[in-house]
Amino acid sequence: MIVYKETKAFKEQDLKELFTSVGWVSAHYSDRLVRAMKNSDSVFSAWEDDRLVGLINVLDDGEMTAYAHYLLIDPKYQKSGIGSELLGRVREKYKDYLYIALNAECQGVVPFYEKNGFRVCEGVLPMMIFNP
Repeated sequence: MIVYKETKAFKEQDLKELFTSVGWVSAHYSDRLVRAMKNSDSVFSAWEDDRLVGLINVLDDGEMTAYAHYLLIDPKYQKSGIGSELLGRVREKYKDYLYIALNAECQGVVPFYEKNGFRVCEGVLPMMIFNP
């Protein structure tokens, strides 16, 4: 049974295993991920027993915009509704904000986000500086 929590307290190993499961480079910085979760405004997570199987973290300005930064689900648990549940919790918590924004990692996940109420904003391009 999957249990959902709103917490910022994570063990380094739990985050490393989850981020490794999806092949994200962030897994190599698990000590920094612990701090990043603590510094996030909100973090919702999914657990099976004591195993972290999914999470979403949100950064917000306290009034207008909430930005969902990470959404990741262990591949063994994908397509089981966990991602939609986590997004639903974010949508509920930030329902009074003007915007809830995120960057889709690739075109293939756009239908999932659209199914969960997000839409592609034409003319907007995500940009970043990567400092490994």
